[in-house]
Amino acid sequence: MRESGIQGLGAFARQDIPKGTRLIEYTGEKISYVESDRRYPDERDSRHHTFLFTLNSKWIVDAAFDGNDARFINHSCNPNCDAYIERGHIWIESIARIPAGAELTYDYQYEFLDEYTDEDLAFYACHCGAPGCRGTIVEPKKTRRKR
Repeated sequence: MRESGIQGLGAFARQDIPKGTRLIEYTGEKISYVESDRRYPDERDSRHHTFLFTLNSKWIVDAAFDGNDARFINHSCNPNCDAYIERGHIWIESIARIPAGAELTYDYQYEFLDEYTDEDLAFYACHCGAPGCRGTIVEPKKTRRKR
């Protein structure tokens, strides 16, 4: 872990990492949505909570409690890792070859809500600096195809 050009602390490769390498499990306390809302009321005057990871429709993993170094993997719109869920565990895996010294990133893809305003999207601003950065850590709005 060290200072990141994206945000706060970041996780960096200590050696070259081949594509398809399972790197780390994202750990933390498994809590309900009700508990998440109790711990982190939606207050626009504070920073969003990037240590929360949705496990399924019932549970969220809060890496602020019992979390490991995976919580320091920052968001990028052009990531070198992906997060996936397997049998109730969240895993971070490389999706490209990662050279030693490179920052590990994955796309957070926060759920886009139709009621989001430009102010809401600005609250979730992205600072990855990647080519094609969408400017927010929120997933792109899904559009319906015309028939």
